[in-house]
Amino acid sequence: MQTTMQGISNKAKLKPKHRFQNLYRILNEEMLEKAFYKLKNGKAAGVDKISKSAYKVDLKENISEVVEQLKRKSYKAKLVKRVYIPKEKNKKRPLGIPAVSDKLLQTLVAEILTAIHEEDFYPNSYGYRRGKGATDAVKDLSKELQYGNYKYIVEADIKGFFDNMKHEWIENMLKLRIDDKAFIRLIKKWLKAGILEEDGKVIHPETGSPQGGVVSPVIANIYLHYALDNWFEKVVKKNSRGKVYLCRYADDFVCAFQHKEDAERFYRVLSRRLEKFGLEVAAEKTRILQFDRDDSKGNRKFNFLGFEFRWGKTRKGKMGIKRRTSTKKQRKALADFTEWCRKIGSMTKKEIFKTLNSKLRGHYNYYGIIGNYKSMGVFYYKAIRILFKWMKRKSFKGRLNWKKFKFYLKVYEVMKPRIVHVFY
Repeated sequence: MQTTMQGISNKAKLKPKHRFQNLYRILNEEMLEKAFYKLKNGKAAGVDKISKSAYKVDLKENISEVVEQLKRKSYKAKLVKRVYIPKEKNKKRPLGIPAVSDKLLQTLVAEILTAIHEEDFYPNSYGYRRGKGATDAVKDLSKELQYGNYKYIVEADIKGFFDNMKHEWIENMLKLRIDDKAFIRLIKKWLKAGILEEDGKVIHPETGSPQGGVVSPVIANIYLHYALDNWFEKVVKKNSRGKVYLCRYADDFVCAFQHKEDAERFYRVLSRRLEKFGLEVAAEKTRILQFDRDDSKGNRKFNFLGFEFRWGKTRKGKMGIKRRTSTKKQRKALADFTEWCRKIGSMTKKEIFKTLNSKLRGHYNYYGIIGNYKSMGVFYYKAIRILFKWMKRKSFKGRLNWKKFKFYLKVYEVMKPRIVHVFY
């Protein structure tokens, strides 16, 4: 698989306008078997209730059946099971769970699409890409704002992005690099696959690509590459008087401008540009913000990828970009932690503190950047006291005091806040 994908990637890089053919034949037994072992373990089963482990029992036979269906052009995508996971403020986010057979095929198709389009994507696109992540976006945005002489920020939020991508636009965008009707027809089957709601109702979507589908992230990147990134690079930059910068992680993005008139022009035309592709800007979450180093008190700030960005004085007395955990994300993290604490009743002390360390480590690994130690300290302080309260209520009722709890923190080596990322 690695050799095949590298060959596709090399050709895509050398020939930016090449349209790939014969991709459908890559979907064979050998490639699908390799793709199977890339599927994550322990994930929920789809509508057919077949888990990865159950599918593996007759793996070769199952894969052969899928390949035979592909050859006969009789393959049908199964319904996508929809579940809802908690979001902030009692909201829920829809998540689609494909059947293993669909997930298997999508994994290989996603690899092929990535190999083709990775060479087209711009470096300031960070979501769902190998070797790039949210922390890289935060680092590069910080550096750009610090040294780029930008004075205005445009914050924007796209309403229900994954549910509103137009299928005809997805197809047209794919055709720019792919000349294989069977391959594109396969992707369209997943886009048109019915969605089974929790109440048993089946919805047949006219737009969108379900979050949770393995192929959805790369389709989302392709969509926004043409709808936003390419337009920004070739039109917005060209028609701006000063420096401009776009930083995008999946459908979350911010833009920086040197001059106010450039920011205002972009702000005016952004809605029209996205509407062309069936997307809508959330007006209440979209704004222009003056953001420059003259704001010594840090009153002007914006949030991006869970961090609050503002200007402030460094230890050396110079003005610099300051970042801390956003208030919204801090509250959400503590609410999730409290929810976990409600369920510790049947756990042993060892299990509780092992899980605690795992949760703290995950928090520090993301938010542990220079300048954010205080916010992490607040999170640690509140999380520890929340856990103490629930341990007293649950399995250790009447047998736990603060002195004994502090002893457990020491014995189980509970992690204190720490800086993980050393970039400025």
